[in-house]
Amino acid sequence: MRKYTPKDNVQKKSYYTDRFWVAPRVPREEVEKGSHFEAVVDTLGKQVKESYVEVGQLVVHIDATENVAVIKTLRDKCGYKQCSEQSAVDYLAQDGEFELFYQLLNLDEAKRVRVVCRIKQGEAIESIVPLFKSANFAEREMFDMFGIKVNNHPYLKRIIMPDDWEGHPLLKTYPLHGDEFASWYEVDKIFGKEYRDIIGPENRDQSKIERYDTKRFSRVGYEVPFGADISEGEKEQAIEYSETILVDYNKSSKQLDERK
Repeated sequence: MRKYTPKDNVQKKSYYTDRFWVAPRVPREEVEKGSHFEAVVDTLGKQVKESYVEVGQLVVHIDATENVAVIKTLRDKCGYKQCSEQSAVDYLAQDGEFELFYQLLNLDEAKRVRVVCRIKQGEAIESIVPLFKSANFAEREMFDMFGIKVNNHPYLKRIIMPDDWEGHPLLKTYPLHGDEFASWYEVDKIFGKEYRDIIGPENRDQSKIERYDTKRFSRVGYEVPFGADISEGEKEQAIEYSETILVDYNKSSKQLDERK
């Protein structure tokens, strides 16, 4: 286990200023001739609108209506037997579209392909559950978080949020700490709307930290008894490392030196 560095009030610090650093685009490379990725692109043929290599993996852009056909070809003819990830990105404000992606893995060749397509708001995408059972929960999460409907899904319903939740939390237009419905959800659900004036809205500000709360605020390296009075401060305690399970990576060891 690494040595712990105290992070007092880290959530109260300002992470952003008026001068934002914009990360440069990840370099894109052309598909190398005679490579495995070129064979994949040739197999897909005209279904590929654009292709390039990014961070060692092939990225192919396709039409959203051909997602099942393309992924079936990748599975049956190109050896991509595993769908490790599927989700979407909200580009509604910028382009008026969602970007959907499928992350496929070829275990025999140790290669990855990212299939990308775009749909407009209100459009649906065809389910790939008949091809990959692992897509079941991924498509439900996409529906739950973005509101993207998936045609022919065996059981399309929310998977994280309650069934009666309003809105989709991963949309960029969704408030960071929830909207008015979110702030009153538990009060309305448990007690009823008539208790709003009595109980008050739920505090959803995750950056709020009570400095002297010893019941819900963990302090690694500054542990105190449950409910202790620390208004005058607490003493720093050395972190004890386990000699049998955990490893102190600050200390030199023969095994770690060999790995380095």
